[in-house]
Amino acid sequence: MVINKRRRRNRLLEAARGYLELDMPRYALRQIDAIDDPEQCAFDAFQLRGEALRQQKKYEEAVKAFRRALVENPNSINVLLGMAWCFKRTDQLQRAINSMQRAYKVAPHEAIVLYNLSCYFSLAGDKEQALSWLGRSLRMEKSLRKLIPDESDFDPLRDDPDFQFIVGIKKSSDAT
Repeated sequence: MVINKRRRRNRLLEAARGYLELDMPRYALRQIDAIDDPEQCAFDAFQLRGEALRQQKKYEEAVKAFRRALVENPNSINVLLGMAWCFKRTDQLQRAINSMQRAYKVAPHEAIVLYNLSCYFSLAGDKEQALSWLGRSLRMEKSLRKLIPDESDFDPLRDDPDFQFIVGIKKSSDAT
């Protein structure tokens, strides 16, 4: 009986993950809600619920689910990233920064954490911090450079010569 419950729970969690990968958050939530004993998989259930709500742009509800997931696993980078994403979209930029700083303490070698910190500091108007975090993230993971042209978070810095230097943009007068 216990094994069957565990198998069913795992199937429902995997189905929810699959629906999220397909951008089908309503179906993911149905799978999560069908779990009979969610306390047995509280972290996964709350993290997936947070992701589903985030995909539905229900950011404040998503933050509540992510917070509950953090109770189960306070060092989850994915949950901290999800929370920061939601905070940004609810005009709580300082909370987004705080969430990413907490993620950095947990995983200082995760380039995406540093990159997101640079984005949020850019939006906050803190050029020095934004460029510092951006430079560090690009040294860790050069492939992040390809995200910069489409990253609207850097719009406040686009014309700044220091930003252009860090991202390797040459002015037309510099071209030979």
